[in-house]
Amino acid sequence: MYKAFSLSNNKAMINFSSYYCDSYEKVLDSEGFEKVLSSYLSKSKNTNTKAYRFISGKLGSDDLSIINKEVISLFKLLSIMNLDEIIKINEKYSTFSSYKEELIDFVEDLYRYWRKIERYTLIFNNKVTEGLEKTRFIEANQDFSNLVLSLYRKVEENILQITPNVYRQLPAGGNAGLVLSNNDWKIPPLYEPLKNIPFIENILLDPPFIVYPKKNKREGTFKEVFENPIKDCKITTRHWFCFPAKVGDLLAYIYFHRDFMSHGISLCNLFEIAKKEEYQGKKPDIVYVFGARCNSNETKTVFYNDIENDIMLGLVSYSDEIDYFGYMKKMTLTLHNLIMLKRGYLPLHGAMANIILKNGKQANVIFIGDSGAGKSETLEAIRNLKANFVSELSIIFDDMGTIRLKNDDVLAYGTEIGAFVRLDDLDQGYAFKEIDRSIFMNPDKTNARLIIPVSSYKEIIKGHKVDLFLYANNYDKVDDGNSIELFNDVEKAIDVFKSGKRLAKGTTNEVGLVSSYFANPFGPLQWQDRSNELIEIYFKTLFDKGIKVGQIKTQLGIKGLEKEGPTLAAKALFELINSL
Repeated sequence: MYKAFSLSNNKAMINFSSYYCDSYEKVLDSEGFEKVLSSYLSKSKNTNTKAYRFISGKLGSDDLSIINKEVISLFKLLSIMNLDEIIKINEKYSTFSSYKEELIDFVEDLYRYWRKIERYTLIFNNKVTEGLEKTRFIEANQDFSNLVLSLYRKVEENILQITPNVYRQLPAGGNAGLVLSNNDWKIPPLYEPLKNIPFIENILLDPPFIVYPKKNKREGTFKEVFENPIKDCKITTRHWFCFPAKVGDLLAYIYFHRDFMSHGISLCNLFEIAKKEEYQGKKPDIVYVFGARCNSNETKTVFYNDIENDIMLGLVSYSDEIDYFGYMKKMTLTLHNLIMLKRGYLPLHGAMANIILKNGKQANVIFIGDSGAGKSETLEAIRNLKANFVSELSIIFDDMGTIRLKNDDVLAYGTEIGAFVRLDDLDQGYAFKEIDRSIFMNPDKTNARLIIPVSSYKEIIKGHKVDLFLYANNYDKVDDGNSIELFNDVEKAIDVFKSGKRLAKGTTNEVGLVSSYFANPFGPLQWQDRSNELIEIYFKTLFDKGIKVGQIKTQLGIKGLEKEGPTLAAKALFELINSL
């Protein structure tokens, strides 16, 4: 059973099903408040902050347990009467009478500390005790946030005995809320350590959701192993959650440790969350374990083709080195792509859009390229030019998809409903336009990221005919004014696409001009023999069907052309569509 409150790795879990605060007294008597205050005092003492020196000096003690109890007692009194009234009934608080501003500074410092913690509220849909049920979840989250904010204001007002002129309604409760339930699927022995981990049924997000993971880039590739990778890992059920995701048309159970909660929550902006009836009691296609503590000290980023149970299993072990959303996203897509290869479909690392020009001409365009090649940036340039050239722009997929041969047609399918894009390469105003539904990661650092929904699940899985199939070339400078080159020879096309060249943009640990097999280190790289077979089949079909294949020169990797390059590429694309 989950505790009423836990605090780990700067993440607070508040279990409403175990204990719900609906009064000042309950907040101040709660285990959660005591733990947050203890954590704050401990860190303040270690750094010898001004606020700590003040409160310890006025309370006449350097013992953290004594200070903790005294602060809670003082706050209880301040929640019902002003400081002058408190001093009249208890002279030990008279030391604060001439230091009201300093006491306010202490309260402010504690409140800032609380708000910097990532705060998650939980409700168990099938466990109603002294807590709350699912039906009141949204209201309960709002009431809790208002209660904490009101308590903070009441304490400050009773210290200064004046009311502020400006009230700022900052979220003071949970940053996100989860409704959890059990999923009794027939779990094979190999996956027994994952039994009884609760599934996320609903997510309540209070955007903008801003988090600060320890890393801002991904390193290396995912390796295949040939035995159960979780057998030597310790998984404590009450520290874990499962996000049931629809990745393309596959069902994925993404298990993650609570210390990586921000990544698990962020999945809701990237993948469609499966409804309870879609996963209850069902075997998944994908199982991904993110943040398991393994016996080996080596950081593991591995996958296992579980043929016996027909499951593709991925594991990334617990480490600060993997505290980056790219590990969550890319391993999930790697597992998806491997299954696609097994089924005879060709996975693509790229983006696809349906573009309808103002004159009525349209095309379904696929851009292939590894991280930083300019796929998302070209789509953003198209979006920025929409007023002058484009009637409609629909994103089919932003990072990964597949092409399949169906009914004598080449059809494309997506995997994600969202996009994980670099803020550095987007229009400066873009993030502010989308702030009401976005998740921000390390917005103050290089390779800052934004996760935002861009399409509907219905749209990404219905299958779209392909009109243009283009490699995103970010390294060649355009001197002849033509940002698009079409290929007449299938072998030349295969050579360009398989070489996967790009100028690294700092999204991984690579630098300079690098290559990755088929621009896709997420499945095809690991299973090259199978991929080679399918590439030959699919590229021959593309040419036989008269689908135009070429490369679009985004120039994203060329200094000074990070914005102009994708814009020129977008305009060249409009001209090409107009000529079809």
